[in-house]
Amino acid sequence: MEQNLEAQKNILGLQLPTDPRWVNLASMSLQDILTDHAYCEQKAATSCISIIQRYSDKELMVKELAPVVTEEWGHFRLVLQELHRRGLALGRQRKDEYVNRLIAFQQKGGAAEGRFLDELLTMALIEARSCERFKRLSEGLDDEYLRNFYRRFMESEAGHYALFIELAETYIDKTHVRQRWLQWLQHEAAIMQELTLRGDRIH
Repeated sequence: MEQNLEAQKNILGLQLPTDPRWVNLASMSLQDILTDHAYCEQKAATSCISIIQRYSDKELMVKELAPVVTEEWGHFRLVLQELHRRGLALGRQRKDEYVNRLIAFQQKGGAAEGRFLDELLTMALIEARSCERFKRLSEGLDDEYLRNFYRRFMESEAGHYALFIELAETYIDKTHVRQRWLQWLQHEAAIMQELTLRGDRIH
């Protein structure tokens, strides 16, 4: 098991793995987890739309992200369907401090290229962490149906993570992308550590 976690860390680059006990907490608040998941998929779709609108001149990126919009919205519908199947309601969207802290780290001024890179790396990081969380759920939940449910999402998020990194390296010098990505990984680990110590839920 430790080897699997280390391999996953190396693939995704995440510096701080999710505490395994998180799955136990998630299983006790399934409605909250599914509600958070639904809104995360919705935000992923709208974020891709926003990137397409802002950078419509980048034809390859538009072509690659257009189907991701459809896929993420399809995921939102699947999670909504799962809530209804279990007799649960879609709760209210909570303040997502994890994502807000990532957005706060984005370059705000300076060259447009830097702002564009940070938007792509933010999306890559969110997808990587979601993939890692879904892997936890797919392996740790007692409900076999939900384990399979989350395995499908895990595989999809891994593909999206890779796509955002590839797009960044398509438009921007790879060395610069990798240097900035390391900064993002370190920042994300600090966020994770702080929020975990406080006991906050992280999607």
